[in-house]
Amino acid sequence: MIASAGGPGLMGFITIFVLAAFVGYEVISKVPSILHTPLMSGSNAIHGIILVGTMIVLGQAHGAAQLTLGFLAVVLATLNVVGGFVVTDRMLEMFKGRSTERAPAAQPPPAASDSGPPTEPDSSK
Repeated sequence: MIASAGGPGLMGFITIFVLAAFVGYEVISKVPSILHTPLMSGSNAIHGIILVGTMIVLGQAHGAAQLTLGFLAVVLATLNVVGGFVVTDRMLEMFKGRSTERAPAAQPPPAASDSGPPTEPDSSK
């Protein structure tokens, strides 16, 4: 593929997109299901970097189309980050220990006796 002087062109971008989609599918399909959620939670830092990048690009946007696409990118990146943390929180809730002991039933306070103040046990014996 010959690139033009201005950059790779549309065919180059489409080729990179298709290859990235194929490699991503192959990598994710090989991950066991038990590891999928922990790996997703670990990738939240990368999604945070993507969010920062979209905000930088949006700050340099000119025109209605660029502003609209930049805003959409920020919204989708934010949803991705928030969704990742929600999934992580739910996953961690599953691993919290369950309390097997039951709380003792509430007992009524002891009745006051008319025998005077309580006495201390005799410790001389």
